[in-house]
Amino acid sequence: MSGWTRKDLLGLDELSAEELRIILDTAKAFKGVGERSLKKVPALRGHTMVNFFVEPSTRTRTSFELAAMRLSADVVNISATASSLQKGESLKDTALNLEALRADIIVLRHSSAGASRFLAERLQASIINAGDGAHEHPTQGLLDIFTMIEKRGSLEGAEVAIIGDILFSRVARSNIYALNKLGAKVTLVGPSTLVPKAFEKLGVKVAHRIDDILETADVVNLLRIQHERQRKEYFPGIGEYIKLFGLTKARAERLKPGCLIMHPGPINRGVEIDSDVADGDRSVILEQVTNGLAVRMAVLYLCAGGVGLPS
Repeated sequence: MSGWTRKDLLGLDELSAEELRIILDTAKAFKGVGERSLKKVPALRGHTMVNFFVEPSTRTRTSFELAAMRLSADVVNISATASSLQKGESLKDTALNLEALRADIIVLRHSSAGASRFLAERLQASIINAGDGAHEHPTQGLLDIFTMIEKRGSLEGAEVAIIGDILFSRVARSNIYALNKLGAKVTLVGPSTLVPKAFEKLGVKVAHRIDDILETADVVNLLRIQHERQRKEYFPGIGEYIKLFGLTKARAERLKPGCLIMHPGPINRGVEIDSDVADGDRSVILEQVTNGLAVRMAVLYLCAGGVGLPS
């Protein structure tokens, strides 16, 4: 598509507002494919995508797999436990072997920040970052933005609150970078240990009480506590967290009409959000999942050099 020249998607920080819009416009075109009786187009026929997940994930891996299949690509799934990494092979050598087998696209999820860039600089295959440590998760950020724009029409001037574990969240970083570039006003909310004032350098506001944003937010995006990436002293305890930062039913009633409630999943019901709120009319959590397919189709298509969209 005109205007897109990258073979890789490593993060949203490096993309321009125009590049973000190209992905979102392409995703809009591909979303219609999922609404057809035959949910498939031949856009990537003959291409091979490898889902290389060194860190476990069911949602993201499945979404990429379905996205590639809907584009008619061949798909191979590899997890760390089933790969030669368990035998001591380096990430680079594993990826070089995949490229020698003529893999066109490698979707990489890794616990180390910068792993996708490391491969992108060494391989001819397109590298798609499916989450690298606490760095970025670009396709999750894109599907969040896509959902907001689909519901609101524009992000210019929108008040977006991202609540929870910001320090260890790659989702939060991708959201911040994209929202800033598309004109939204971002406030990060959470305990001071997980939302330090240093984040203000990214052009966002920082708040340490969820009650401070309830009446003004246009979008509330709740994040899971990343227990696997943090030390115990960062977290105030489940009971205290719910009391200070949980989106309870009572708090949800204070949100202004039309406020979107989002969550990247998996949800800890009763912790960051009450079940009634997660399943309520203003929740777009499942729509985020649906939109993730369209966004990932767009990313795979663009990075593979696709031309022309489904009519």
